[in-house]
Amino acid sequence: MQRFVKYGLIVLAIAAGAVLFYKKVYIPKTTYETVSPKVGDMHTEVFGVGNIGANNIYTITAQTGGKILQILTDKGHWVKKGDLLVTIDSVDVPQLLEEAKITAKKAASELVATQKELASLQAQKVLAKITYIRYTRLKEQSFASKAEYDKAKADLGVIDAQIEATRAHIDSAKMEVGRAQKAVEALKEKLARFTIYAPVDGYVIDREAEAAQSVVPTQPILKIVDPKSVWVKTYIDEKLSGTVKVGQEARITLRSQAYRNYKGVVKRIEPQSDAVTLEKVVDVGFKTLPKPFYINEQAEVNIVTSRLKQVLKVPVNAIVYQKLTPGVWINHDGKAHFMTVKVLARDNKSVVVSGIDADTVILTPDPKKKALKEGMSVHL
Repeated sequence: MQRFVKYGLIVLAIAAGAVLFYKKVYIPKTTYETVSPKVGDMHTEVFGVGNIGANNIYTITAQTGGKILQILTDKGHWVKKGDLLVTIDSVDVPQLLEEAKITAKKAASELVATQKELASLQAQKVLAKITYIRYTRLKEQSFASKAEYDKAKADLGVIDAQIEATRAHIDSAKMEVGRAQKAVEALKEKLARFTIYAPVDGYVIDREAEAAQSVVPTQPILKIVDPKSVWVKTYIDEKLSGTVKVGQEARITLRSQAYRNYKGVVKRIEPQSDAVTLEKVVDVGFKTLPKPFYINEQAEVNIVTSRLKQVLKVPVNAIVYQKLTPGVWINHDGKAHFMTVKVLARDNKSVVVSGIDADTVILTPDPKKKALKEGMSVHL
């Protein structure tokens, strides 16, 4: 008899445990939290990480070989367009230029003298021609001898020959003047290569040479960034990059200034994605450039892809997917019911949806409890 009682108590305990498990664990209870949609504004954003770079970085190189006399700027300095940056020892080029200028001046003077000589000969020719004409008439009238006539004619011929020769000398002198002027210009250009000026208003980010160092043509000396072209080369997951467009506003946070945000704007979307990381490169410019800035510094970028007004929002964790279809769980007559919704936008905390109204009570799935299924009993 005692054995039957013992077994009966065991069965009763098992049954009680089963009932308790069914009611407390198997059947979802009010421990499932509920939320309701809220109406409000949303700025949807796409997040990316990148590094500060620039579209225009000018490498200042030596235009000619020689020893650097002085470098008038350094890393971290701002320069103005036209500022003298570097001077290189020009050795004897200034003396050669002065000699060339003297030669050019002498050639110009000789040209002027020859032109005046031509003017004098042309005046003499007028007189010689008058004399020749007079003797021609006198000879016809037998008032002048043939010898006198021949001399007048010869004098005119001599002057004509001298004029032609002088004209040839003038052409030669003009060529000499041109050659001398070209020599001066060539030496001026050569001399100019020994001084280097800033091509733009910019910021010096590198110095690759020092004073007294000998350089060869095209050897880098400085690097200058055009501040107007500074941006963050941002890497964004391809899945999120579809809504990013040129001109969208952005928020930039530098690693060295985590406490401060800089306003930015999308300047360019590069046409090639990274085949390894599956990320798209988006260049985001600064509206107000940080000073100083540091090329290659890491930065976080949030791009505002849309601004939505008075939309219906639910928490991100309220959205579930069944066969890739988004929806929410609601209580329908004490049963769990999956209601499909259309996702319009999202940010880090909320999702903008349509297909439900502001009075809908949404069950928030709890990963620590049994998963909700269609028709499962729920108690609120």
